[in-house]
Amino acid sequence: MQGNSAQLLHDIFGFTTFRPGQQQVIDTLLAGRSSLAVFPTGGGKSLCYQLPALLLDGLTVVISPLIALMKDQVDALQHQDVAAARLDSSIPYEEVQQIYRDMNDGRLKILYIAPERLANERFLQRLRRIPIALLAVDEAHCISEWGHNFRPDYLKIGRLARELRVGRVLALTATATPQVAGDIRRAFAIADGDQVLTGFHRPNLLLNVIPCSARQRPALLLERLRSLPPGPTIVYVTLQRTAMEVAEMLCREGLPAQAYHAGMKDEQRSAVQDAFMQGDRGIIVATIAFGMGIDKADIRTVIHYNLPKTIENYMQEIGRAGRDGNNSHCELLACADDCTVLANFSYGDTPTDEALHDLIHHLLSQGQQFDVSRYELSTRYDIRQLVVATILTYLELNGTLEATGPFYEGYKFKCHRSEQQICGDYNDERAAFLAALFNCARPGRIWKQLSPGEAALSLNQPRERITAALTYLEERGDLTLQSAGLRYGYRLAQSSADPADPVVLIASMVNAFGRQEQQYLGRLEGILAYVGESGCVVRHLLRYFGEELAEDCGQCSSCLQSSMRPVESAAPPQVSAEELTIIEQLQAEQHSALAHPRQLTRFLCGITSPAAGKARLTRDPRFGCLAEFPFAEVLEKVTGS
Repeated sequence: MQGNSAQLLHDIFGFTTFRPGQQQVIDTLLAGRSSLAVFPTGGGKSLCYQLPALLLDGLTVVISPLIALMKDQVDALQHQDVAAARLDSSIPYEEVQQIYRDMNDGRLKILYIAPERLANERFLQRLRRIPIALLAVDEAHCISEWGHNFRPDYLKIGRLARELRVGRVLALTATATPQVAGDIRRAFAIADGDQVLTGFHRPNLLLNVIPCSARQRPALLLERLRSLPPGPTIVYVTLQRTAMEVAEMLCREGLPAQAYHAGMKDEQRSAVQDAFMQGDRGIIVATIAFGMGIDKADIRTVIHYNLPKTIENYMQEIGRAGRDGNNSHCELLACADDCTVLANFSYGDTPTDEALHDLIHHLLSQGQQFDVSRYELSTRYDIRQLVVATILTYLELNGTLEATGPFYEGYKFKCHRSEQQICGDYNDERAAFLAALFNCARPGRIWKQLSPGEAALSLNQPRERITAALTYLEERGDLTLQSAGLRYGYRLAQSSADPADPVVLIASMVNAFGRQEQQYLGRLEGILAYVGESGCVVRHLLRYFGEELAEDCGQCSSCLQSSMRPVESAAPPQVSAEELTIIEQLQAEQHSALAHPRQLTRFLCGITSPAAGKARLTRDPRFGCLAEFPFAEVLEKVTGS
């Protein structure tokens, strides 16, 4: 097997030697054990599943939230004649069907999917029919609520791997603290000895922390861009409007800058990204929406115009520089004024006590078995969908609910042959079943609408038979099938004689979200500790991830300067009479989406919410007019306390 690995490394991937840690991870997987790979950004994590996928019998499924990464890697693998594919919303219907045929026939070796794909009941039915040799989980730190990017759906992956009888699991991350790494190992039953950590230190990244005031920052950015060696550059900012303002300022000064943020149209973002990827001198001014999964080897400079959200975010973002091994500059313009905006973000995911009360009472009143739409709950209770998912996951983890699985509320289909011709291909019993199923559908001009739940009741058949029949006909090419209305099924774990105490549940949820707020603020304190470090900042950074550097790096800003200036903060602003008038106006307008003081405070601080978005209030020019003020201070003005 070793010889095969070395041969594939050269013949398929074009390398003569493994990078640190790669061979150890690959050998562990080929021996039939699961592994956790904690490699720095750009450390070669993808090879750790791509190579064994070619040596194992069965399909390798890669779960990644990074669509750009999936596309780039699939394109590269296909160029090397490796049978790889990806499933995401951008793939045309005909191509999706070909991917499914290749899966069934065993021709496909590597399939990339987003975590959300695991909520597709028809996709899970397909996976259950296919031997899965390896499940690779990228960004595995998302599984930990102690991590910087907790995604509750990731908590389900470990259980799903067991249900699918996956041969082995490879968890991958670039930013796991020792606590987070422990959570990942427990979730996937990975032995401590099968964790491979190669170290976070990248000597070619030259770290420079520059304390400054908000007033000094624009001129300082210009000075640094003009004095640093030329090459592709990323300037990270916090807010979308800052991205636009800074890019415009740089263009006025004759520098080739473009903005990139989540508020741009998809085609705009793609054009900006493609131009940057193909160029050798461009500057992109971006929020954190840019960079996930981007693999551009020659990025020479990463500048944080604003403070990063967390140490983990900072490590990921500077890790995009210098992947070719050449020296790259990572500059942080450290202004304490940024802390207000960053701290305010922590309140965006905290539901009001009233919303938690109403949501939990609603869930507990649905009967022994029920289903919900996260979207509907989000808009009804003004709680972000990710937070709704977190609440439901917590209720599973504490034993209140048991998940019965996701499903789609309805399907629509159009037949490519007559229904009589389709039924004619089967024996009498199956033909009668299909004919009755077709009769359950509501006719339309082109598409027929079908509710699997209603059809199951009408035909006295399991819902699974309904969806399996539709999936099979789709695979045969007899019809085109589309789904809508994703819902999640649950049952109450307690017996009706011992119902859950909503008061206790609500109190526990309030405490949980309070802890999350404090964890976020604690990570912000970690950023301030880093930028205020008088010693070697590289040692400080590595120590956060549980790694000790034998001696100072000798090349960071602290090592090269005898003393560091303190991080500057301007005098706190005062809410003006004009701004108080805006608060009074909004209260007088009585928007239902801003009825609760916390809802109005979020709006004033520029924090989006489902209700405000649905009411299109985020387009109001007053949205975010108090973004520079601490959330607690704005809440105080709103409540008049």
